[in-house]
Amino acid sequence: MYIIADSGSTKVDWRAINEYGSVKGLTTPGINPVFMSEDEIADSFSAKLSTLPAEEVSAVYFYGAGVVAQEQKDKIFNCVKRFFPSAECQVASDMEAAARGLCGTEAGIACIIGTGSNSCFWDGEQITDNVPAGGFILGDEASGAYLGRQLISDFIKGLLPTAISQEFNRRFELDYPTVVSKVYKEPKPNAYLASFVPFLHEFKNHPYVTGMVKSAFEAFISRNVAHYDYKTYKVSFTGSVAFYFKDILEKCIVAAGMRPGRICRTPMDGLIEYHKQK
Repeated sequence: MYIIADSGSTKVDWRAINEYGSVKGLTTPGINPVFMSEDEIADSFSAKLSTLPAEEVSAVYFYGAGVVAQEQKDKIFNCVKRFFPSAECQVASDMEAAARGLCGTEAGIACIIGTGSNSCFWDGEQITDNVPAGGFILGDEASGAYLGRQLISDFIKGLLPTAISQEFNRRFELDYPTVVSKVYKEPKPNAYLASFVPFLHEFKNHPYVTGMVKSAFEAFISRNVAHYDYKTYKVSFTGSVAFYFKDILEKCIVAAGMRPGRICRTPMDGLIEYHKQK
């Protein structure tokens, strides 16, 4: 049995694949290895991973957001080894997961637009170019955190259209001190901001939301994708924002003179196929 994990700030998707190709899915809370300790990460895994037969797991392939340096890789590696001490363990970034899952062994431009956003050029074997994502403060254009930040900013400044403002107030009952605390004092502010994307999706045909999402995708494309050889290679996307606003995204890609490739909610199906081939 081998395990593939696709980790983000919101959740970690696990797939355990046995020798017959049967797949078991598990979900654990999202993590950020930059800010969380090894013990905190292990605790978040414990309830679900302890149910798997450790002695049958031969390999774990862990892909994660926030895996940007060897320190984070070591932290994840040590956590995984607590549960599967005899398994081979490989830790890589969520960007590599997206590239492998979207492009497989073919060259292409791979992008993530979920809670955060990122992009790279994949030559079929490895990432050879990557425009730094910048995180939700310095970048992450079009991400859930980026869209949520715009929505909340407009909310506190009284700029939301009446219909959206009324429903927002009815549903969330937020005030300014609560927003400030959630964003500036509590853990995972990016995940908090991204949590408002389902609300935005309900109003996706409202000109306010359509315009916000279109501008965000245009910013992502011009500030990230345009740096790669988009005239030669297709541009593929994974992530909840890319998937749920797919129609707007495809129009933005074509308008920028680019060719859309795959657009899927997660790279997991592609990762399973990739590792089967390997």
